[in-house]
Amino acid sequence: MPTTHEDSLFFIPVEDICRHKVVTCSPDMPLVEMAKMMMTNNISGIVVTLNNEPVGIVSLRDLRNLIAESAADIPEMLVSDIMKTRLISIKTSDHLFKAIFLMSKHNIHRLIVVDQNNKLSGILTDTDLLRIQTRSPLYLVQEIESAVTIEQLKLIGKKMTEMLKYAVSTNADAHSLIQLIAHFNDAFTERLIHILDVYHDIRLPEGAAYLAMGSEGRGEQTLRTDQDSAIVYRDDLIPVKQAQIQLFASRIVASLEAVGIPLCPGNMMANNPDWCHSISEWKRLTSEWISNPTPENTVFFGVFQDIRVLHGDTSFENELRSHIIDYVRHNSVFLPLMARNIVRFKPPLGIFGRLLVEKKGEAKGKIDLKKGGLFTLTRGIGLIALEAGIMGGSIWDKLTRLHSLNIISDHDLETLTESFTFLIRLRLVKQLISASSGSEPNNLVDPLVLRDNERDKLRAAFKGVNTLIGIMHSRYKLDMIAR
Repeated sequence: MPTTHEDSLFFIPVEDICRHKVVTCSPDMPLVEMAKMMMTNNISGIVVTLNNEPVGIVSLRDLRNLIAESAADIPEMLVSDIMKTRLISIKTSDHLFKAIFLMSKHNIHRLIVVDQNNKLSGILTDTDLLRIQTRSPLYLVQEIESAVTIEQLKLIGKKMTEMLKYAVSTNADAHSLIQLIAHFNDAFTERLIHILDVYHDIRLPEGAAYLAMGSEGRGEQTLRTDQDSAIVYRDDLIPVKQAQIQLFASRIVASLEAVGIPLCPGNMMANNPDWCHSISEWKRLTSEWISNPTPENTVFFGVFQDIRVLHGDTSFENELRSHIIDYVRHNSVFLPLMARNIVRFKPPLGIFGRLLVEKKGEAKGKIDLKKGGLFTLTRGIGLIALEAGIMGGSIWDKLTRLHSLNIISDHDLETLTESFTFLIRLRLVKQLISASSGSEPNNLVDPLVLRDNERDKLRAAFKGVNTLIGIMHSRYKLDMIAR
């Protein structure tokens, strides 16, 4: 195992830590024989495999409970009669931070490790993590899971920023950094919801879901910025349950603000009645946005397109996505009109590749990374993915899937990936600098403070944005649409 420095712990691939020899058995093995195998190997759990793919797991606790409840049946039982089939697994290529979050979230002590083909590769235990744990990352996860007050979470939120400074200093790749932030943000919000439930008796009723939208929906936030959220619930939810939803929505928004996450300036939040609807009403609204893409509706759709259930009934996510994909397919004018709106946001590149800065206002002398590139990339790639029936996941995920479908070329995949990756990392670094100086994080960067090679990469990234604009002009025949 490679030597680990505390700042780089979270970015170790699971395969570098997972060294356990895995003892397995088949589902049709007699239970008594399986128990003897566990005794011989002195193990507390055994993985059940079929064609080397994990299909179940049996623990000593399962055997203990079985002896207490059905001891007489044991001689006739097979492993398949007792094994748990709901497995929590992780890929060999995933980073260690994901393992830590999974163990913490599901309150488990071991993870099944599989390769890219879902074949069993090993077992990762909490003992493995403790063996290499260091001061900041694992402790911070434990602090989040142990918090019992909103004030404690507020303090942890500040520590999260410090931890990110460490992570950035390791030169970890941008994709890994953004994944790490997404995991922390989810754990942070889920703990806040737990505190409201257990200590304040405020909860989302069954038959409803709390949705993250925008960058949080894609799992692409840098530092936590504005709240973008919504709520969906069953059509037949009784009035008393709807009242519980309203109370939950108002408290979750207020609590997130209390721990340092600003309100959305556009009021696109769960406590706004315009963003809290039944499933049928959300289908009606999204249909309206798609069939009548006014400037306001395109803004609403652009945010809602990236919905992800953060808490509650996850089935709503697939139902809404399926509805949106199907409705877009039957409204051919929608895609070009959305594309025309997106390509209006051109990168700040002048003649001979000169970087163009804002001429006035608060942003004078600076470049807005969101307006100049990230908006066009996220919305443009998201639109092409939507046309292909792809919703959910990060921009990296969407680009990979579009490439696998031969919708974008090898060259364009490389160009767009590099552009997005550089811009989002640069934004994260600049936001961390702002946070360190006590300023509000924003999307602005002064090109004069960048090193020469950074300015060159920024120009290249903006040229990549122009590549996407060219793809959209060609794909949606934008030159033929009336202004």
